[in-house]
Amino acid sequence: MRINADFTKRAAVHFDETPWVASPAPGVERKMLDRIGEEVARATTIVRFAPGSAFAPHVHDGGEEFLVLDGVFQDEHGDFPAGTYVRNPPTTSHTPAAAEGAVILVKLHQFDPDDRTEVTVGTSGGAAEQELFRDAVETVTLQNWAPGQAVSLEVPAGMEVFVVAGSYLESGEEFTRWDWLRLPPGSRFDAVAGAEGAKIWMKTGHLAQLTA
Repeated sequence: MRINADFTKRAAVHFDETPWVASPAPGVERKMLDRIGEEVARATTIVRFAPGSAFAPHVHDGGEEFLVLDGVFQDEHGDFPAGTYVRNPPTTSHTPAAAEGAVILVKLHQFDPDDRTEVTVGTSGGAAEQELFRDAVETVTLQNWAPGQAVSLEVPAGMEVFVVAGSYLESGEEFTRWDWLRLPPGSRFDAVAGAEGAKIWMKTGHLAQLTA
């Protein structure tokens, strides 16, 4: 399976225009943003857990990072309420579940094989920018844009922008709650936040190695 698999091209997915697809686990559905592979895949996905649903225990050979968008995501390591950002590096394992239901943004099989950095960060604050993770390759932030704020960035190594709340306009296209945009290396990002501002999850720097 290949979805938005050409990393040299701009890709956009609008939450309200994308269907839910059933996963192998009962009660767990997905909206696929990008994907290379079948059930074991390099993937960026919005995953919805119905109350009481769970995945079987598994190891993340290629690592996993996720942001909890709604509800409380759970595993044997604890409860992760909405706003929590987690990185589970390669070789870690868990049993995902959601007793009361949850929605997460998750990225799989995108870590350096030698990465062993575990991260759990809450993002409930209203700071203009909160750094969630940084290494030599990538930077992950949560940003709060004021209503009407213009944001212009050069993107030498690519970027992903996910709307947690609010909206923005980019290239004449409106991005609202849980919409996703990926720009290839060498792009420029010019956006204007909507009337209510925007809360944005942003990752930069990680796409250069895929398009070299």
